[in-house]
Amino acid sequence: MILRLGKDRPPVALVAPAALATVFLALPLVGLVARAPWRDLGDQLTSPEVASALRLSLLAATMSTVVSLLLGVPLAWVLARLRFPGRGVVRALVMLPLVLPPVVGGVALLLVLGRRGLVGQWLDGWLGMSLPFTTAGVVVAETFVAMPFLVISVEGALRAADRRFEDVAATLGASRWVAFRRVTLPLVGPGVVAGAVLCWARALGEFGATITFAGNLPGRTQTMPLAVYIALESDPEAAVVLSLLLVAVSVVILVGLRERWIGAV
Repeated sequence: MILRLGKDRPPVALVAPAALATVFLALPLVGLVARAPWRDLGDQLTSPEVASALRLSLLAATMSTVVSLLLGVPLAWVLARLRFPGRGVVRALVMLPLVLPPVVGGVALLLVLGRRGLVGQWLDGWLGMSLPFTTAGVVVAETFVAMPFLVISVEGALRAADRRFEDVAATLGASRWVAFRRVTLPLVGPGVVAGAVLCWARALGEFGATITFAGNLPGRTQTMPLAVYIALESDPEAAVVLSLLLVAVSVVILVGLRERWIGAV
């Protein structure tokens, strides 16, 4: 017997908590919109502090996404296509930044890449390169927390892709690299794009690892989330404007992913 729920009245025991959850999630956004300084919105958006934080955020998030693409797509292919001892451990390491508190990630980056860190001391001594409290440090921190979104998305796309096309390419004499570049990558293109967009959005909103590893230097490491945190004490209206801008970017990204790559239900 098949129940046709569409013709029945929806159960109150499910609808009521669902409505409560929706209100709970929407109320903070309503508060932002209600308290926004709409009359001064233009002046706030064009202020030097907001413009600097926005410019740095867009630059760092984009560079972080590029680095994640260069490193994360091959990593996703290895996890999806190769079987090797310790693959589960590698996948767990990829997932770790998703559940790790970002500030802990920032501390870990400092212990490894700081001037006295395991690797940072050699970078400083041999190359004169110091990553903490620099724009490059912002990119490193954002890449650490954002790359897993790309890897998971691309690995899922690779597992769902039909491998028969790769087998045909192999029978025609194509190497694994040629098959990946000419066949596999176009097949999983939507997954790569979706992962890159999620990676970019996560990098744009990163706070904990950035402030711990790169600091909060205006014009150098102060991204939009950090500017929101500082503005709450000195200029609450600027904090609201920056928050609205981040919310708007997030909504556009989620709607775009839903309509183009995930598919509307």
